[in-house]
Amino acid sequence: MGKIDTRQGWISLLAKAPAGALARRWAALGLSPGFTWLRAPEIGGVMVRGRMGATGAPFNLGEMTVTRCALRLEGGAVGHAYVQGRDKAKAEQAALLDALMQTDAAAEVREKVLEPLAAELEAAAATRAAKAAATKVAFFTMVRGED
Repeated sequence: MGKIDTRQGWISLLAKAPAGALARRWAALGLSPGFTWLRAPEIGGVMVRGRMGATGAPFNLGEMTVTRCALRLEGGAVGHAYVQGRDKAKAEQAALLDALMQTDAAAEVREKVLEPLAAELEAAAATRAAKAAATKVAFFTMVRGED
């Protein structure tokens, strides 16, 4: 679970988490901190770039819809969120959790939200990998006696 020990790690986890799972974990946390919007949730698009073979020249792969927001808790902590899609509630929850991770509530948020979400995402990735492995075809080259 070392990936969620850094801000980059937990923001990435919150962005990748399914909206339903994040909403359940947020509700289970039972916190409703006061905050003010620095940037209310807004929907926009970003260009996704790729590289051939991960090292080649960059190219534009296509556009993706994102929702972003920023807020400040009453205690002064600032939270940011960028999430894929048009889900303003998910962006708000992710920004609140980002801000809470910078407060005294960080241990509780990590225990009740981040660690279970990370475990769910790892389990889903393992399931996908197992399904893909079941379709693996092993190719081999036969050596001809002409060499």
